[in-house]
Amino acid sequence: MPVHVYIGHGASGNAASMAAHVAGLRRRGVEATAIDLPKKKAEDAVPVLRSIVPDGAGIAVGGQSFGGRVASMAAAANDTDYVGLVLFSYPLHRPGHPDELRTGHWTAIRCPVLLLSGEADPFARIDLLRSSVRLLRSAELVTYPRLGHTLKPVLDDALDRTAAFLLGLG
Repeated sequence: MPVHVYIGHGASGNAASMAAHVAGLRRRGVEATAIDLPKKKAEDAVPVLRSIVPDGAGIAVGGQSFGGRVASMAAAANDTDYVGLVLFSYPLHRPGHPDELRTGHWTAIRCPVLLLSGEADPFARIDLLRSSVRLLRSAELVTYPRLGHTLKPVLDDALDRTAAFLLGLG
């Protein structure tokens, strides 16, 4: 079964800002669509994601930072059946607030999860991210030394890993 992934953007972006991700995944044999999310609280953007992403077999969700947080919250809902979740630079906490983890919904995520993160990301202290991944039922964490809250310098590798993950779900 082919997998189609719907990808949300970061808080300062839009669907167009995810063009390199979409094109790169398509070149690797994965159907991908970037979606526009409202620039609101993540909780308020979840219904928008769910209204855009179709129900059905072979549907995965994900996103960059804010978009990944929204996708993860959608994946945690009882009535979703996504085959996978891809989190590019997941915003585990606000910079300088590692005590305010954004993982309360992670134990409800039932699908496999791929997380890709820079080891110097101010939104995800790496030791906290590594320990938090244990909350997920099925997860793989890929980290990149010396990178902050962007994967642009390693986008080809990140997309290779994402495509392999998604194609392995089908």
